[in-house]
Amino acid sequence: MNLNNRIKLSTMMFLEFFIWGAWFVTMGTYLGKNLLSDGVQIGSAYSTQSLGAIIAPFIIGLIADRFFAAQKILGFLHLLGGILLWFASTALNFESFFPFVLGYMIAYMPTLALVNSISFKQMTDPGKEFPSIRVFGTIGWIVAGILIGMLNWEQGGNLVMTFKMASIASIILGLFSFALPHTPPAKKGEKTSFGDIIGLDAIGLLKNKSYLLFFLASVAICIPLAFYYNFTNPFLNEVGMKSAAGIQSLGQVSETLFMILMPLFFVRLGVKKMLAIGMIAWVIRYLFFAFGNAESNYWMLIGGIVLHGICYDFFFVTGQIYTDRLAGERFKSAAQGFITLATYGVGMLFGSIISGMVVDKYAGQGGHDWHSIWVIPAGIAALVTLLFLLFFKDNNKPASETAN
Repeated sequence: MNLNNRIKLSTMMFLEFFIWGAWFVTMGTYLGKNLLSDGVQIGSAYSTQSLGAIIAPFIIGLIADRFFAAQKILGFLHLLGGILLWFASTALNFESFFPFVLGYMIAYMPTLALVNSISFKQMTDPGKEFPSIRVFGTIGWIVAGILIGMLNWEQGGNLVMTFKMASIASIILGLFSFALPHTPPAKKGEKTSFGDIIGLDAIGLLKNKSYLLFFLASVAICIPLAFYYNFTNPFLNEVGMKSAAGIQSLGQVSETLFMILMPLFFVRLGVKKMLAIGMIAWVIRYLFFAFGNAESNYWMLIGGIVLHGICYDFFFVTGQIYTDRLAGERFKSAAQGFITLATYGVGMLFGSIISGMVVDKYAGQGGHDWHSIWVIPAGIAALVTLLFLLFFKDNNKPASETAN
């Protein structure tokens, strides 16, 4: 890859995740404080990510892969997204805010696949070249959090500026996308079925009892995951943590570090231990949040944030590797699409609904009973972990072999 394309792709990744990190982390706090939204409404707003994830494959499968160059679709979606985010920032109540954020997530979620497609098209060895490009996305998310903290938008009640900042960045990326390397449609002239789009070809993997258990555990663990994404920032601000969004970026730093170390752990621990450690980390994280505070137990709050690297990498990244290995060559793409739709689509959708209901149940005039709130996702994660440890066995045979 030449230097010019490397700079363009790195800039694309930086902006892609800067935009998401600029408003998504603090949206719960903004909705609660500025638009006086309750927990169910906040959960509903975050569920738009899941709805976007469910709809995204249809946009990619039916439009981008067949008719238009990926960089042009990327540009159009980010220009549209920038407009929607700006209108979201002008909403005076939740009812007028929700349609804009829903529209935005339907536009944004397909871009996650598009930036990968554009990157892979320019690479001769994605395994070696992609990580050095993708890391700029994590850096973009971190920079967004640090910037929000430095500008004191949380304590100053100016979180509306996060949507305006993300809107401007989205429009910049939208315009910049048209200068990205040309990436023609991958399946021009080919027919695409509904089953192809949602990865139904990989459903045979569920005949493997261990993979079925992993699949169900993946969906179930997304319920506590939704608690973290949706309510960590409101929680940290309510208990008095200063520059919470900036400190939360330590989770992405941790994620990057453990991503680098994962090959070493994987060789020594194997699939079952990696997945189990990831789930156990979920339990510890929520117990830290349940018993932590901004005073004597401040370290627990930091610990819960830093555990994000183990929670995410050890479970979800290991799960992607496990899925890829078990699927075999024929079903690799379908299997990844299937597990993504199930987790970030269905699992996170249920998680957003449940987390909002739980937060509302423990809401009071003086704030929330966060101890009781965080014990619930800790309990869910503990139950999933126990069942997984009891019944999961790592089956290394790919789907093509088990079918014979």
